[in-house]
Amino acid sequence: MPQLPAPAYPAETHARLKADAEAIIARYPDSRSALLPMLHLVQSEEGYVTRTGMAFCAELLGLTTAEVTAVATFYTMYRRKPSGDYQVGVCTNTLCAVMGGDAIFDELKEHLGVGNDETTEDGKITLEHIECNAACDYAPVVMVNWEFFDNQTPDSAKRLVDDLREGRTVEPTRGAPLCTYKETARILAGFPDERPGAVEATGGAGPASLIGLKLAKGELPQQRVVHPRGQDGAPDATGHAPSPAEHLSSHDAPQQTAPSDPENPAGPVTGDGSEEGK
Repeated sequence: MPQLPAPAYPAETHARLKADAEAIIARYPDSRSALLPMLHLVQSEEGYVTRTGMAFCAELLGLTTAEVTAVATFYTMYRRKPSGDYQVGVCTNTLCAVMGGDAIFDELKEHLGVGNDETTEDGKITLEHIECNAACDYAPVVMVNWEFFDNQTPDSAKRLVDDLREGRTVEPTRGAPLCTYKETARILAGFPDERPGAVEATGGAGPASLIGLKLAKGELPQQRVVHPRGQDGAPDATGHAPSPAEHLSSHDAPQQTAPSDPENPAGPVTGDGSEEGK
């Protein structure tokens, strides 16, 4: 069924958000470029991007609501329904998954009594699986309002969400002190984090992230590469000695044995699977 036009913000809220929006728009030579931070701005108001928020963005940027909706629905960082004070994202991509991310996600679902992209009854926690938190060197990783909690286990993750629900202070493994999802959205809109000491506490990359850089700079001893078929050209256990032309990873290289390959010993095949010439 067609929806009625989105209600406008109350006059006081509209005036306050308009002043913030104009500050955002002034940063860009083309006002359209301000859409992403403005969506964060309206998300900071109600904790998710409402139809009212999208209409507000369209009004100030001279866009249609369809254009704004297309962007708001494309990026998963914009919530489309009410969510909790703390967005708990569990990485379930390849490395985190095999290191325990799947187990963490399953146990949190049972512990909190919610499914993916659902919020606890007290409105504190929204749980979701995330494809990648870009922190594979600390897998498995859980993020709360985009702050890192590294090297998690099912038990540590359950303690984390319990502390959040009880209002106890939790400290990210690295990065700024934790704040609510609405406060995070305002920071992502480009406004300064005015909490005392928050900026100074952000720090930098952790040791595990810097090992490759230190190796490249010669700050760590280079690791000796061992040939997969024996060291220093010596025969391996099968008596095979690698030739100088043999690539270190040749045993993993694709082999040209596909049926469609002209060099396949069985000969190329036709579309119906039969060998040509037969």
